[in-house]
Amino acid sequence: MPAPKDLLERIQLRLEESFTGIGEKVSDLPAADIADLLNQLNRAEAASVVMMLPPARAVEVMDQPTLGRRAAILEQLEPARAAQILEGLSADQRTDIVQQMGELERRRLLPKLKPEVRAEVERLLQYPEHTAGGIMTTEFVRLDPKMTVGEALKHIRSVAREKESIFSCYVLDAEGHLLGAVSLRDLVMAEMNQPVTEVMRKKPVFVSALDDQEVVANKISKYNLLAVPVLEKDGTVVGFVTVDDVIDVIREEETEDILKMGGIEPGALDRPYFENSIPHVVRKRIGWLMLLFVAETFTGTVLRFYENELAAVVALSFFIPLLIGTGGNAGSQTVTTVIRSIALGEIGLRDAGRVLAREASTGVLIGLLVGAIAFGRALLWGAHMPLAITVAITVLVICSWSTTVGSLIPIAAERFGIDPAVLSAPLIATLVDATGLVIYFTIAKAILHL
Repeated sequence: MPAPKDLLERIQLRLEESFTGIGEKVSDLPAADIADLLNQLNRAEAASVVMMLPPARAVEVMDQPTLGRRAAILEQLEPARAAQILEGLSADQRTDIVQQMGELERRRLLPKLKPEVRAEVERLLQYPEHTAGGIMTTEFVRLDPKMTVGEALKHIRSVAREKESIFSCYVLDAEGHLLGAVSLRDLVMAEMNQPVTEVMRKKPVFVSALDDQEVVANKISKYNLLAVPVLEKDGTVVGFVTVDDVIDVIREEETEDILKMGGIEPGALDRPYFENSIPHVVRKRIGWLMLLFVAETFTGTVLRFYENELAAVVALSFFIPLLIGTGGNAGSQTVTTVIRSIALGEIGLRDAGRVLAREASTGVLIGLLVGAIAFGRALLWGAHMPLAITVAITVLVICSWSTTVGSLIPIAAERFGIDPAVLSAPLIATLVDATGLVIYFTIAKAILHL
């Protein structure tokens, strides 16, 4: 439950006057509420509150998944205190935070870490940011294949406090190669003198260290796993990714895709809304807007080309926003559906023909239904019968055309190694605007004999 508004106001007022007593007042809140409170403060204020929390409490708050700007907050602290907090976090959390820091802040912070922690962070930083290696933790339970179930449970109890998760354990040989996986539930339900090798799953699902984080998320989701081991090229286990890490990945990927589909550069929302300066927002948005502006000039070219037809039947212009808006909406629906299916692995390049036929059929049916409504609407606006027929037929053709093109753009983008979300939504809107007008005026010339 979010921190009460009156408490937030009192704390902010106290921050302006004096820091005395804030640590005790905030420390009584649940960690999730403190995280929510810090999200509502600026970075300097949030860092001041964290400094006044007991070290163990600060670690608990920094570990909250809802807390934003963790790297930015730690950068405001003294390196020694920031290092103390980092050492209390799991390996994957530490690496994630350090990855978000600037080079200068890293150089100030890393020497303050314990040698073994620093070595681990530097090793994990060698993996690309959005890969399995980049989000994994190395704090998993290793079991010897010679152990019995009783010995395995005793070992788990002895190391549990040092590990991020004990629910999934991995049986490794002397060289660190994966022999099998066993859950804590399986061990508890097995006989105490039973060999671990008889209880473990001998062919567990795994990912490679350089696999994209979306691949990891899809595997954990598909096989309903709590965690998945991460293997290096030589087959040795170097870490594992837990389901809570995947939730963060899914949220990050969804945010990125939403930005891309709006023609906004990724990274525009990597900070809270009001902390993004206006120049920063402009830089993130202007690129696609300028490109689309140039592309939209083709719409003006089409209108100038059909200037005589518009002059002859002025009523043609009344229906332009209706027609291109309908086509753009139909195309955007198709693009969104196809992009989602590509992301989930439901369709691929081999399915292009089937997708095209399916969406073309859908577009025809939608066009017939919307065209009938457009026909009646045109008559209600006072259009004569030939013009109403022109509008209805145009709606049918534009819906069919936009859904057909909308099905091909994401697949074509995937084929050429371009992120479909970046290209599809802005492109379909611009394309339908220009081609929709050509379709409209071509049909009008044929029916109205212009």
